[in-house]
Amino acid sequence: MPAPPRPYTLVGRNSLPSPPLPSPMPRYRLLAIDIDGTLVNSRDELTPATRDALGRAMRHGIQVVLATGRRYRRALPLVEPLALDVPLVTASGALIKHPGDHRTLFCAQFDRDVLRGVLAVVERAGYEAVLYADTFDHGYDFYCCRIDVGNPELAEFFALNPDCHRLSPGLMRDPPPGIFAGFVMGTRHEMQALADQIEGRFPDDVYVHVLRSPRYTGYMCEIAPFGVTKWSGIERLAREWGIAHAEVCAVGDDVNDIPMIRAAGLGVAMGNAQEEVKQAADRVAPAHDDDGLAEVVEWLLGSNDE
Repeated sequence: MPAPPRPYTLVGRNSLPSPPLPSPMPRYRLLAIDIDGTLVNSRDELTPATRDALGRAMRHGIQVVLATGRRYRRALPLVEPLALDVPLVTASGALIKHPGDHRTLFCAQFDRDVLRGVLAVVERAGYEAVLYADTFDHGYDFYCCRIDVGNPELAEFFALNPDCHRLSPGLMRDPPPGIFAGFVMGTRHEMQALADQIEGRFPDDVYVHVLRSPRYTGYMCEIAPFGVTKWSGIERLAREWGIAHAEVCAVGDDVNDIPMIRAAGLGVAMGNAQEEVKQAADRVAPAHDDDGLAEVVEWLLGSNDE
């Protein structure tokens, strides 16, 4: 059954003045935040204004959850400055862990035959995949065939993530158990063409999207089991905490944020977001370099005070 149409469409101050929020608005109890392009600015900084705003949100009873495409290890440094004591939704929803004791609360799993079929498509296209497993406690984050690759985009990734890998020469034909997600790197055109091939071959078995992290030059074709998104992770936590969809605000800037922006009670795109993300949102905030997330918190606190 299709989702009901949004009851309103709002725009951010970077374009036209926003009309007033409709009344009555629900109280928001959960704020789901993307990291890159949303929580941190273009210099990968958590600004004092954003940090203080999120502190106010938590003091007013709003649960703040990071929902990121980053690996768990790369999300952890933001836990302490934000004083978070809640699970982290990482790898675009495929892995949820609690930073207090690194306990795993959810880990997606590929059907092994599907994964091997996807890897066959990747290999035929001339690429090598990087695959994630829940191996943080073992000191590494991902498996790869080799690190001396000719692919310049993937070579850059390995250079910026030293000592995070475990070599698996037979990865493309016989992947290790426990794989929950993976990616391939190349140019935007190459990765979109690969995504189309994978989706055409496995339309009901995998979730695929193409994006570029600001940390890297190349684009990633990210692959996860079907139905695994940031929203599936957020929904899992909200259900456990007794929080309704209408009480969730989700904020992001890239295509892997679209499922949570569409499904949340209030979906917000950052001013620096891609156009298709803005089109999916209820409201557009100022950009990450203008502390847009701090303004989102003000919207929520104003709504909660009504």
